[in-house]
Amino acid sequence: MSKSIVENLVLRPMLWWDIPWVEKIEQDLFPVDPWTAELFWAELAQVPDSRNVVVAEIDGEIAGYTSLRIVGSEADINTIAVATKFQNQGVGSQLYAWLEDCALSMQVRQLFLDVRSDNEIAIHMYQKLGFEKINLRKDYYATGISAIVMRKRLNNV
Repeated sequence: MSKSIVENLVLRPMLWWDIPWVEKIEQDLFPVDPWTAELFWAELAQVPDSRNVVVAEIDGEIAGYTSLRIVGSEADINTIAVATKFQNQGVGSQLYAWLEDCALSMQVRQLFLDVRSDNEIAIHMYQKLGFEKINLRKDYYATGISAIVMRKRLNNV
């Protein structure tokens, strides 16, 4: 019996030398409006003051990444992404579990995120995780697509 991909997965802090690999995943997943290397550098520059940024690594290869921005008792999921070849194998679930654990450990009471209004798969996944739609940001993305703002109240109080 072979090991599942999740058993080989390691979550670790993102380091500066990860940026070219993360940027490639970003460009593959979001060709129209990807985050740039400069945006990832800006995220890393704010660790640990207001950011926690990790990569998911499988056998030395970056499979995904995420960033959490913490402001008092609230936190924003800035990004969460899984490389195409590792999708539907539990990597995203592990990244999300890390996000929520991190938020709980920092006494965060509410998690927020923006998701493209045309990304039905992600919207459904977030709803299954307990997020609710609370607002709409018209023409939020470079392509003119709106963003749905979602919130999850955490039970840590």
